Amino acid sequence: MNKVISTDGTPIAYDRIGSGPAVILIGGGPTDRSANAPVADLLAGDYTVYNYDRRGRGQSGDAAPYSVDREFEDIRALITEAGGSAMVYGTSGGGILAVQAAARGLAITRLALWEVPYILPGTRPAVPADYRDQQFALREQGRHGDMLELFFLEAVLMPAEFVAGMKAGPFWEAMGSTAPALAYDAEVAGDFSLPADQLASITVPTIVIDGGTIPWVSTAAEAITAALPTPQRRTLHGQPHNVDPAAIAPVLAEFFAA
Repeated sequence: MNKVISTDGTPIAYDRIGSGPAVILIGGGPTDRSANAPVADLLAGDYTVYNYDRRGRGQSGDAAPYSVDREFEDIRALITEAGGSAMVYGTSGGGILAVQAAARGLAITRLALWEVPYILPGTRPAVPADYRDQQFALREQGRHGDMLELFFLEAVLMPAEFVAGMKAGPFWEAMGSTAPALAYDAEVAGDFSLPADQLASITVPTIVIDGGTIPWVSTAAEAITAALPTPQRRTLHGQPHNVDPAAIAPVLAEFFAA
């Protein structure tokens, strides 16, 4: 495990494995860098992979008050550590952050996106207008389990009975350590609408990937593709949102090699 110091002095923890062109992995949801570790391992034969804990997660530090700008400073610090430019893979909510980073002009040379959860009107119920405020309030109260429940019920749209089953499992408690960062994801996502202007400004080659198993997510993938100037599009048919690393790693490797 390595650490890079971000602009505001926050230490950002990361694993650096492999050799070759630099690739940075950006995760989202109630996870730390362990979620992307299997993909990192599979890419490491051809790439130098930087798999990091976003601030407030895992072994990275944090600083108050939170600002989305700090997330981009963290990515910029990693890009500097990687030699001044890097390819980026953003998964789920991490894809929202990756899109914004590329739109801001960070030195990203190629961009890969897995199932970015933008919500198009009419494709599913909207996230509550006060979702972000609810998450920050629950965070302030230390109600991390309630943050997880709100995320899965309102943002992910899991059935209540399925969430109840998750709460009875051992991994619910394990997710509790990263649950506070769900407030940060809510701040990044805003109202979860498709940022057409941001996408149109991304001139680097970008691949948009989905599994075809969640209709509203696949509709979002099509809309992302339509908004990008230089898109590629792939569907890994039958893959769930928690995609099999062995299924997506070859697609990423091929795209990054082009």
